[in-house]
Amino acid sequence: MTTGSRQDRDAAAQQQHQQHQQQHPHQPQRFVISFAGFNRPWAVWIAHRLEEHGHRVALQRWDPQSSPGLVQALDDLARSGSRVLLVLSERYFFAGTHSDEEWNTALRTVTDRHPDRFAAVCLTDDPLPSAVAVLEKTDLWGVDAYEAEYRVLRRLELCTDRIGADTGRRGPRFPNDPPEIWGRVPRRNPRFTGRNDVIGTLRAALTDAPPGASTVTLLGLSGVGKTQVATEYAYRFASEYDVVWWVPAEDRPTLRERLADLAPALGLPRGAGSYGEQIRAVQEALRRGSPYGRWLLVFDGCDNPDDLIDLLPSGAGDVIITSRNREWAARHTSLVEVPLYARPESVTFIRRRARRLTADEADQLAEALEDYPLALDQTAGWLADSPLTVGDYLALLRRRLDSREAVTVSDDYPLPFPTALAILLNNVRENFPDALALLRLFVFFAPGPVPLRLLREFPAEDVPEELAGLINDQIRWNAALNKLVQFSVVRLEYSDLAVEEGGGGLETVQLHRMVHGIVRENLSEEEAEPLARAVRQVLAAADPGRPSDARLWPRYAELVPHLDTSGVLTSSNPRIQNFLLHCLRYLILAGEYRTCLRLSEETDQIWRAALGEDHPKVRELSYQYGNALRNLGLFRRAETLTKTVADRLTEERGNRDLESLRATSAYGGVLLCIAKFEPAREIFEHCLATYRELLGEDDTTTLDAQNNLAATYRLLGRYQDAYDLDLDTLRRRERVLRSLHISTLASGIACAMGLRLMGRYREAQTRQEQGVKLNTQVLGLGHPQTLRAEHNLGQCLRRSGDIPGAGLRLRTVWERATRVFGVDYPWTLMVASDYATYLREYGDVGEARRISEDVVRGYQSQLGLAHPYSIGTVGNLGLVLRAQGERAEALSLAEQALVGMRGALGDRHPWTLGCALNATGHRNITGRLEDALSLSRETLRTAEQVLGPDHPMTLSAQIALAADLRAVREDAEAGTHEDAGIKGLTRTLGPQHVHTIAAKQQTRPYWDFEPQP
Repeated sequence: MTTGSRQDRDAAAQQQHQQHQQQHPHQPQRFVISFAGFNRPWAVWIAHRLEEHGHRVALQRWDPQSSPGLVQALDDLARSGSRVLLVLSERYFFAGTHSDEEWNTALRTVTDRHPDRFAAVCLTDDPLPSAVAVLEKTDLWGVDAYEAEYRVLRRLELCTDRIGADTGRRGPRFPNDPPEIWGRVPRRNPRFTGRNDVIGTLRAALTDAPPGASTVTLLGLSGVGKTQVATEYAYRFASEYDVVWWVPAEDRPTLRERLADLAPALGLPRGAGSYGEQIRAVQEALRRGSPYGRWLLVFDGCDNPDDLIDLLPSGAGDVIITSRNREWAARHTSLVEVPLYARPESVTFIRRRARRLTADEADQLAEALEDYPLALDQTAGWLADSPLTVGDYLALLRRRLDSREAVTVSDDYPLPFPTALAILLNNVRENFPDALALLRLFVFFAPGPVPLRLLREFPAEDVPEELAGLINDQIRWNAALNKLVQFSVVRLEYSDLAVEEGGGGLETVQLHRMVHGIVRENLSEEEAEPLARAVRQVLAAADPGRPSDARLWPRYAELVPHLDTSGVLTSSNPRIQNFLLHCLRYLILAGEYRTCLRLSEETDQIWRAALGEDHPKVRELSYQYGNALRNLGLFRRAETLTKTVADRLTEERGNRDLESLRATSAYGGVLLCIAKFEPAREIFEHCLATYRELLGEDDTTTLDAQNNLAATYRLLGRYQDAYDLDLDTLRRRERVLRSLHISTLASGIACAMGLRLMGRYREAQTRQEQGVKLNTQVLGLGHPQTLRAEHNLGQCLRRSGDIPGAGLRLRTVWERATRVFGVDYPWTLMVASDYATYLREYGDVGEARRISEDVVRGYQSQLGLAHPYSIGTVGNLGLVLRAQGERAEALSLAEQALVGMRGALGDRHPWTLGCALNATGHRNITGRLEDALSLSRETLRTAEQVLGPDHPMTLSAQIALAADLRAVREDAEAGTHEDAGIKGLTRTLGPQHVHTIAAKQQTRPYWDFEPQP
């Protein structure tokens, strides 16, 4: 029977345990490491080093607020039975609201109860409560990894003869060693408070995600602290990553530019002066995990998922998105909500921000401001240096709420916030006029990063009078900026480039969206106009002037986000209007069609009202507007717009005027989209002949017209004529524009497509493989022209017989097009159609049917039932039904496609011949043998005349005719055609090509309709 008190028993057991440890320092021991969340990297590293020495370690984040008191919280650590190592810093003691005296009492009490159970390491040289001395702490700040490990082992009275030992288990990086790549992560907030539950949930969501899917969205109100949580996570877990990269994601151009900046940091090639190759290289490097497998990317402020979804990297790393948009839940990311502060967090934060406030005063302030983090930050920052008492401030706040004197603001914002901000701004207005002037200037840039480089290049003649002294006086400028930082109105961001690369200094000012909106809404028109005008002049002065030069696209990407906010769209200044037109042209060339359409729609209404329908600027705008409509599949609107402009100019100036020709060409491009091929041919033949006469054969405008005519010939089935023109255009563009110009690259794709359509598959593949590399290098992986090049390469691979390579390429392009543009985008439908035909033959027939049906619905809805693309894809669906055994339904669709294509394009178009080839097969297997034979003879005869005897479609028609002859017992004639067809296929495609082998095996050929770009 055991006697004595529990306390006596604990003390005896503890003494026995300590004696055992001292006598056996090499034996495994158990430890509990207690740490503030802020210092987690140190706790994890110490735990790993102790485990490498064979000891067992448990980590316990210090949270005294979850216990009745300090003594109880520390007592609970000791009762674990393990030795307790405290990782001390000022954050450990600031985790609650306890005074130094309370800490001193608690430390003395628990060390008396549990002698030698507690030890400590210290990470700071700041003053700590005096009773820390009883812990006999050892200092780790300012030492290297070897010395730190030595000091930990010595303090814990453990063996030190295996320092640096490694069992091969990969561990965290030493906390004083930063990640290999640390990219523009905001500075760590020394006042960051609480949020441990949110960070814990975020960490669990990332670590528990399946491989390649570690993407989490931090969701919450504006100003609730999403960016702060993501920043704190990056620092807290930095030791577990090789790469940490921060991407501002409020708009797509900035997002793409910042993501591309990661390429040189990873040691990847920069490529032709643009960020195109860099984006592709970054995504591939992250996917492979080479050169770094442990990476974290943070996309901050992405409220439009469509801007980011195609750029999200895959691989073994982690992705964090901050957003206000709950739609991310449907985009294959986990959501972690960031709520308002809990009251203890609010009180702790306020007392760190304004040390003069008591706990009761902090609680009253938190109550009044509804625990809203941004309001607490700004208000406490002001009260820290203000003589105003909390009681007086709360009375002022109540008066303004009751009288609605607060600034005007959206209902989306918690009511106390604008009121609190109004009080703060009144203080700034009365005491810091320079800071107020600077803030008012900033709000005429877009919310988010304000590029200070642009302000440093402010044209002297455009500086508003009230800002002239401030902008020209660096001391006043810095003082005003620092005051805004002090009040948490703005945040400074510095370049992480090396000084020799132009970095090492202040780069942007980050202005919160809520502050931006409230300040902007409460400026009078008289106050706003000179500031907006000044910012517009700054932006126009930064216009690179050459939107067709891909090397300059990063600079345009920096300017475009500020067009709306600065009033560029409504400006009547011709210089500003020209700048806007350059930006719209850049957006079209860069493939940012939706952004271009939005800006064009808004500008069109404004300019037509102000300038009139016939103004040259309105006409110039119509070209980019029409391009955006056409590229997004809004063909009827594009037709109406472009025809109106073309008709008006032709009537006024005649059909040989350069501006009339340009407008007519734009209209012709839309006619191609709606399958009015012959009218388009007439337009482009006239334009090309006239341009050659007026401008010469090598003028870039002439070459554009020649490119358009070649595309028309291709759609008309005149493949040789199209190829001849494309090849001539390519050679001239290489000479005039050089090989890496976007138009030259487009001609390369056209030539490869022409070779493929003429049946010269190997030549087409060789040319297109090089074209994919160049387009990716110059334009980037997600650019529409790069996707077009990849798609054509997939088709070349399939026709050349590389079936696995074709399938992989086509699926990749289809998935990327769907993510980037959406399922109903014209180009996505084209790729989906081709991928479905691949699946029907070599993959999942069920998936092929689903995709094919979606494509038919998409084309019929977008283009109508009589468009060749709607007709051709109905024929493709018929082939899928035949493969699934639904012969009658398949025959019906095949006959429907044949009739439709004859009506749309005539009997001699290659697409009509393809539909006929398929119809013969459907007739044959449904027993209509004579009908099949008759159509086969007709199809072969026409194909020989239109395409030539050695074209793959002609040879397929010959093999099909042989099959129909065999079906009616005409074996001799069947053998003649079959031998001729096999010899032709062997000569043209090679003896091992899939089509040649299929012909030898008497497998009936088919034809896949391919919509063309």
